[in-house]
Amino acid sequence: MDLQLNGKTAIVTAATAGIGLAIARTLAKEGAEVTITGRHQEKLAAAIDAINAAAPVGKIQGFLADISTVEGAEALIAHQPDADILVNNLGYYEAKHFADITDDEWWRMLDVNVMSGVRLSRHYFPKMLDKNWGRVIFMSSEVGAFTPPDMIHYGVSKSAQLAVSRGMAELTKGTGVTVNSVLPSATRSEGIMEYLRHTAPEPGMTDRQIEAHFFRTYRPSSLIARMIEADEIAAMVALLASPLGAASNGAAVRVEGGTVRSIL
Repeated sequence: MDLQLNGKTAIVTAATAGIGLAIARTLAKEGAEVTITGRHQEKLAAAIDAINAAAPVGKIQGFLADISTVEGAEALIAHQPDADILVNNLGYYEAKHFADITDDEWWRMLDVNVMSGVRLSRHYFPKMLDKNWGRVIFMSSEVGAFTPPDMIHYGVSKSAQLAVSRGMAELTKGTGVTVNSVLPSATRSEGIMEYLRHTAPEPGMTDRQIEAHFFRTYRPSSLIARMIEADEIAAMVALLASPLGAASNGAAVRVEGGTVRSIL
């Protein structure tokens, strides 16, 4: 399927690995001109090489900055003042007992996961409205729909993204601009597997056993009972980013394997 992204310009934050890298690669394969951000030059260069190898038709550039900071966001905006597609992918998760989460940790979670996307959207979104076309996508999480007790601050940040996304979408009525959020479930990556290895209930468990235990214990409602692949999430993001995805606006789009037991 041709997603009609040839010539569209896209920014994908925190795209040197995982979901962000998969999104940038997919958009580039569809012909978009993609800027990815990262904090480490070596990782940024490796990601660009990987995308170029997979997507020779697209154009890819990297921008070295910490987008979680005001300075980093301003630097990116100065470097690239305009974009057709903005994918706010930057974020992190952390498991911690509620009573042990300090004020600084709360503010850090909200600053990185919520305000990083707000700052960029505050610049690019009005420009999209002015030209009557654009896409803003917030990468939220399944925990935006249900808050796990061991990472309440993370869940709050992901729910906040849903509120920001829906509120912005209300401002697009009658235009060619859409704002959506995407809710992935646990996505296969070295980072999450390393985390699960540390929390495995028995020593010597294989990764396959660890993954099965995670879904039995922590995500028993998952209908696919496995990790989501980053490319599966990227495919949905690319559709929402394309002209073919114009009918989805203000939506919280679930790519979480049926974990959330809700029709809507």
